[in-house]
Amino acid sequence: MPTYLNNPADELRGTLSPVPARTPTAAVASQLLTYFTSGGVEPGTRLPAERQLAQMLGTGRSAVREALAALEILGIVTVRPGSGTYLSGGVSELLPRTLSWGLMLGEQNTQDLIQIRSTLEILAAELAATRATPESLDPLRVHLDQMTRHRNDFPAFIEADMHFHQDVAALAGNVALSGVLQSVRSLLRIWVDRSVARTFDADVAVREHQRLLGALESHDPAAARAAMTDHMHTAGERVLAQAQGSSPGIDAQA
Repeated sequence: MPTYLNNPADELRGTLSPVPARTPTAAVASQLLTYFTSGGVEPGTRLPAERQLAQMLGTGRSAVREALAALEILGIVTVRPGSGTYLSGGVSELLPRTLSWGLMLGEQNTQDLIQIRSTLEILAAELAATRATPESLDPLRVHLDQMTRHRNDFPAFIEADMHFHQDVAALAGNVALSGVLQSVRSLLRIWVDRSVARTFDADVAVREHQRLLGALESHDPAAARAAMTDHMHTAGERVLAQAQGSSPGIDAQA
């Protein structure tokens, strides 16, 4: 795999400039993207360590970590545990992906994504209510149990919440719907990593998921649609608050 010929920090120093201490993760990722698409980095190049990137950008390691995680979701970098972070493709491959990244930036684009996601989630719930079997709902029960037990362990809560929605989409039986929905969720996920965890919001989310599961168990499409509509309303408000720099609740991803 290609790596920087000399010290990677020396190679990048002067190319990346510091960002304000409270700059959102998007600004860190934006600057990295600008450098990646400049043509100066070959595909497969191993990037400097997280700590070095944070020093060069004048920001915290958490912001760098979140930015790299978002770039990995878009397929721009590959993170290999124990090895490092690598650039996934050349300029011709990266430029189209930066358009996807642009969807994450700005309040209006976030609102648009929330609207798209809500519509798709509601449709998925409605279809799942007509196609789910008692056995196929078992994974949802497991995820909901994990959410209930981890209401004070927010990373674990969000993970279980995410899997709950993925499985609802799978139960809808529409591969295209599930794929598009997953892409939209990935674009919104950048805000999840910056969530301000509040037990109150976790409690609300648990109740909303219980109501949805009950509708699926009853094979009631109208009830499933209503339950998901209400859930997407509260979840969407928290995602938007997060994107605006407020103090959102936990249920940004779900």
